[in-house]
Amino acid sequence: MTKSKIEEFEKEKAASIQRMANDPDVCSSTEKWFNTTYKHNYSYNFSWMGRPIIQYPQDIIAMQEIIWKTKPDIIIETGVAHGGSLILYASLLHLLGGEGKVLGIDIDIRPHNREAIESHPMFDRITLMEGSSIDNSIVDKVTEFAAQGKNVLVVLDSNHTHEHVMRELELYSPLVTKGSYLVVFDTVVEHLPEDSFPDRPWGIGNNPKTAVHEFLKINSRFEIDSEIQNKLQITVAPDGFLKCIKQ
Repeated sequence: MTKSKIEEFEKEKAASIQRMANDPDVCSSTEKWFNTTYKHNYSYNFSWMGRPIIQYPQDIIAMQEIIWKTKPDIIIETGVAHGGSLILYASLLHLLGGEGKVLGIDIDIRPHNREAIESHPMFDRITLMEGSSIDNSIVDKVTEFAAQGKNVLVVLDSNHTHEHVMRELELYSPLVTKGSYLVVFDTVVEHLPEDSFPDRPWGIGNNPKTAVHEFLKINSRFEIDSEIQNKLQITVAPDGFLKCIKQ
């Protein structure tokens, strides 16, 4: 395919994505489907290279596209759970070649999950760090880890309260390099029914999306890459794909 044909294809694709995003029938159908399947723990249905990933397939594809396009050599994620996302990122860095590394931070890395992650073929690219992502001692270690790379991508997926995510944004956004991304998962909490999280401290008005919007008011280094959510439609991260546009 010639350069002109590629450019033509990309232009047509962008126009199609925008038409879809502006179609009220598509948007309402997406919302209804998401709210219905969410009650059945849909995101728990999938794994990556044998580890539960607890993500929607559409967001897995989005992360693949971001990583392939930006080619980070350091990926930092807050929130580990079963480790599927860490395995995903490590496998993509492996395909890119080079010495790319992944750091996963969690306040509680359960022994069975740690054992499974550490015995995985992709573990040679992964570092686990246990502790609160907003604890100063952890932040210092993460900053030191990030300094090993020239191109850093950060993913926030731990405690989903406004206060916690806002603090993570303040602490970890400086690590993201120009052209890379700061991805904030579970901003969709703002759009789910009020009773979706009866045993959690987050909900409508107190979640990652409210933190993102507050953060963007005071930080001009990032902008929402709306094309990603527009083409996915089904995503847990509406307004959560933040592109770093300044050094």
